[in-house]
Amino acid sequence: MTDLGIAVVVEDDDDVRNLLEAVLSQAGFEVHSAARGREGVDVVRRLEASVVTLDLGLPDIDGFEVLRRIREFSDAYVIMLTARTDELDTLTALHTGADDFMTKPFRPRELRARVAAMMRRPRQDTFRGVYRGTGSAHAGAPVMPQDSVLRHNGLELNPDSRTVTVDGAATSLTRSEFDLLHALLKGAGAVRSKSELVRVVRGEYYAADAYIGESDERAVEVHIGNLRRKLREDPLHPRWLQTIRGVGYRLAPQRD
Repeated sequence: MTDLGIAVVVEDDDDVRNLLEAVLSQAGFEVHSAARGREGVDVVRRLEASVVTLDLGLPDIDGFEVLRRIREFSDAYVIMLTARTDELDTLTALHTGADDFMTKPFRPRELRARVAAMMRRPRQDTFRGVYRGTGSAHAGAPVMPQDSVLRHNGLELNPDSRTVTVDGAATSLTRSEFDLLHALLKGAGAVRSKSELVRVVRGEYYAADAYIGESDERAVEVHIGNLRRKLREDPLHPRWLQTIRGVGYRLAPQRD
């Protein structure tokens, strides 16, 4: 196995599948593929994939169902691909647990850049209890000095082990959810615009002058909604995430 681990391509189009295999192999992954959804789920489970590219329109079961099944046992980074441009597909994919979404035809360099940005920010693997990242394996999650852990209203976030607890109970977040929460905690109450948070989600791929569209901002709204659901946040009386209408989000005030 390579240092980056295993990538699985779930795609029924031969040409697209061959292109994805080439891009991920060149990026440093050991690549395996499947032409059908059920087969893809089995391959991801058996090989414990780090990254999955998942076609939405598969011949047996659709990509949303494949993603739901993968999320039952795996915290792999998942990028969904589709030839359709309907925004509803993007939002459904993010709701279901995708880390990113791209439309076909995609640019190989863009795909590689997005995967690289995700891998540079590893997350705690809550399904197998190990620290996922690039480079050599870790025996366990690194321990940070206590004063570098961010705390607010009963929530604790460790940016090195990428773990979150709420009132002492561990909470499983996707990479994007974790990064958004981290950014808001670091802001200490400062308002972060949706455009700023798009760059938090996209990482280094989005430069300061990159165009950010409504679909990008809507994706941030979906991630924030998922984050609130996992934290069991009451949007009417927010404990952590406060919406600033027409602008973005900020950390809710400290409670006594």
